[in-house]
Amino acid sequence: MAKALVLFTTRTGETRSMAQKIAEGMRSSGAEVTLLNISDFNMEKTDPQSYDAIVLGAPTYHGEMTQPMKDLLFSLANINLEGKTGGAFGAYGWSGEAPNRIYGTMKHVFKMDMVSEPLQLKTVSAGMGARTAQNYGIKIAMKLRQ
Repeated sequence: MAKALVLFTTRTGETRSMAQKIAEGMRSSGAEVTLLNISDFNMEKTDPQSYDAIVLGAPTYHGEMTQPMKDLLFSLANINLEGKTGGAFGAYGWSGEAPNRIYGTMKHVFKMDMVSEPLQLKTVSAGMGARTAQNYGIKIAMKLRQ
């Protein structure tokens, strides 16, 4: 069974809700998922290299990703994630830059095998938001099977 690590940071809870729905989608497709807030993540206890997929999420706040995600990306740059499956996501109010920046770092710096695009949502509680996040998780899980 493929193993995935979903790490997120949140300000208002929307990115947490997205992470939960993404994890649901991955689990429904047979992946074993570890879901952690970055504040609870310890690289010595949870080794990212032991996972087949890594999915990172952060909200956009004043046009930027939050500091905990920046710090995590700097930490992850010190280990080899090349070729691992990856995804990026985040909630936003106005502009939504964070998921694109996370995605770009994972693809171009870490050289991960990314799903086709980052997931950006204002909320999972309106419209098709929850289903869209679940489908993103399914998409990642399907990429693990390739």
